Amino acid sequence: MSNTVTKAVEAIYNLQSNDELNEAIEAIKLKRTALARSVTRKVRVGDVVSFNGRGGQTVTGKVIKVNTKTLVVEDSQSRTRWKVTASMVTPLAIGV
Repeated sequence: MSNTVTKAVEAIYNLQSNDELNEAIEAIKLKRTALARSVTRKVRVGDVVSFNGRGGQTVTGKVIKVNTKTLVVEDSQSRTRWKVTASMVTPLAIGV
């Protein structure tokens, strides 16, 4: 774990009430949403991306649809369509 993550975990352990814990959870959810949306602003239909699919295999494919927080990616080998959280993808090429 990085130093930043270690400090965040320590801060969570120091929370004293359920209300404080709920505030921390809400902050994490907001950050996760912000990360996903920042990726969807950068990725366009036709871009080539990769991500780790079920079972740990790396899937490479073309973006078919961009939603608010998710992408629909068509696997370049099997033509399977995946609905993937945008923060999980790595852009490889633009509009190939």
